[in-house]
Amino acid sequence: MDDRKSLKSSTGILRNGNSWTSMEGRFAPFPPSANFVNASIVAFVGLLLFVMSFTSPYWLVSYEYTYSDFKNMGLWEFCFDGYRYPKYQFDYKFVGCNYIFASEYRIIWEWMLPVWFMATQTFMCIALMCLMACMTAASLVLTRWPMQFVLRFEWRIIGLCAALLAATEVCLFFSLIVFGLMCWSRDWLLYPNYNYLSWSYYFAVFSGGFFGFAGFMMLYEMYKSKDRKRAANNLLHLENQNGHNGGEPMEIPIDPGYQQQPYQGSNPGFSREQSVYSQASGLSHPSAYSHNAYI
Repeated sequence: MDDRKSLKSSTGILRNGNSWTSMEGRFAPFPPSANFVNASIVAFVGLLLFVMSFTSPYWLVSYEYTYSDFKNMGLWEFCFDGYRYPKYQFDYKFVGCNYIFASEYRIIWEWMLPVWFMATQTFMCIALMCLMACMTAASLVLTRWPMQFVLRFEWRIIGLCAALLAATEVCLFFSLIVFGLMCWSRDWLLYPNYNYLSWSYYFAVFSGGFFGFAGFMMLYEMYKSKDRKRAANNLLHLENQNGHNGGEPMEIPIDPGYQQQPYQGSNPGFSREQSVYSQASGLSHPSAYSHNAYI
C-alpha cells in the first residue's frame, strides 16, 4: 500500500475534523480524558500529603503538660529534652532534634530502631518510590510525550498507574498499622501513655484515602481507554478489508452529532494508525460505529 493511498484512507476516517488541522496538515493528538486528569490531580494532592508526612518529625508527640524528656519523633528524626537512656552506663543527656542516624544517637541506635520501626520505614520508602513512578507515568499520558508511544500503549500505562497506586496503598496500610500498634510498647519509649499520634501520622492516613480514590478512577479509565483502542483497531481493520474503495476515501459511519469537514492538507509522513486512533478517542460511545466493526 503506497503512502498516497494510506493518506487518502486516513483523511476519509478523519472527516469529523476533530483531530486533524486541515489548514496546516498537522496531527493534533486527542487530549487525555477529564477523568484521568482529575485522577492525576487527586493523586498529586495525596503525594503532597505523603511527602509532608514522610519528612516531618511529628508522628508521635508527648503532651506538653507531662514535661516528658521525649518531645516528638518522625520516621527520620527524634527530639529529646534532657533524655537519659536507662541502659547507658554514663550519665549522658540527649538534647535537641537530630537525624535518626546522626552520630549523636549512635549509642542508642539499637533502642531507637527496633525491627518493627525499620519495617515501617521500609514500607514508606517503597510507597514513595511507587508514587514517583506512578506520577512519572501519568505525566507521559497527560503531556502526550512521546506521542507515538503513548497513543500505542495508553491503556497499559494507565493500568500501570493504577497498579502502582494499589502497591502504594498496601505499603502505606502496613506502615500505619504497624506503627499505630507498636508505638505504645513499653520496650520502646518509657511512659507511652504520655504520648499521642500527631498530624504527620494523620497526613499519611489522609493520603491513603486520596490514593485509593485516584486508583479506582485510573482503573476505570484504563477500561475506557482499552475500549477506545479496540474501536480504533476495528476501524483500521475495516479500512484494510475494503481496500480503500479503489483509492477513494472510505466512508465510515460516525456519530451524527459530528459535523463533517472537507480535508485540505497533505502530509505524506502522517501515520494511519494515529489517525484512526485519534478519531476513536473522540467518539463517546461504541454505538457510533457500524455493527460490522465488531465482527
